[in-house]
Amino acid sequence: MAQTDSKTVRGHLLIQNGGFAGATYELFAEETIIGRNPSTDITLLDEGISREHALILWDPDTDEFSIEDLQSTNGTKVNGKRVRSATLAEADEIQVGHTRFRFHHGPASDSAEA
Repeated sequence: MAQTDSKTVRGHLLIQNGGFAGATYELFAEETIIGRNPSTDITLLDEGISREHALILWDPDTDEFSIEDLQSTNGTKVNGKRVRSATLAEADEIQVGHTRFRFHHGPASDSAEA
């Protein structure tokens, strides 16, 4: 079984709106929790987000990302559609609470030139 480097950036989320528009969150772990709780991997100050709102998963076998809603009050949307879980594709828009992200596969420097 091959070891995966836990510090390799495999994808990133770019905030699209609000006061933090343009901020980037790198995805390098197999599991990344988004929420309002300070203990989450991506902590957002958004009253529409649950303490533990959504989970982004990376599958090392397929190199694919997916998102799962963690039974949040306001739900999780991908490209405007409320989802329980969904496989993510390049440039998908993810909305949690009032915060909108754009998903990109690979490091931020790769998509900045595109």
